[in-house]
Amino acid sequence: MDNLLRPVGDRWALRFERRIPHPPEKVWRAITEPSHLSQWYPMTAEELDLNVGGAILFRDEEGTAVRAEITELDPPKTFAFREYEETTGVHDLRLELAPDGEGCLLTFTHTFADKTWAAQTETGWLRTLDDLDRVLATIA
Repeated sequence: MDNLLRPVGDRWALRFERRIPHPPEKVWRAITEPSHLSQWYPMTAEELDLNVGGAILFRDEEGTAVRAEITELDPPKTFAFREYEETTGVHDLRLELAPDGEGCLLTFTHTFADKTWAAQTETGWLRTLDDLDRVLATIA
């Protein structure tokens, strides 16, 4: 996996690449179907309107609601959304899938404002992407 933190205007983008031994269509289901997404993403997806401009309602473990909006959707290649959090601001998340042999390459990018918590965020996403691997093993 290749991780890279880089400036994007006045924000920061943390980018991960991971080769996944599952086809893009299967990974697409894991990243866009609420029942699968909730098993690996740091928050539970309670609502997900899978359309550009569609709303996503996440809830964290303390019960706090986090709203998001789908900003890009190109099945089974690109799923991007913008989260609005009261304490940490706007977060842009983008998941891109590209065929890679019998599997695919996942490129995950998280763009945010405060560089000071980039290391903590990177550690959290590494664990989360490991969880995605485990969820994929359970999907038929």
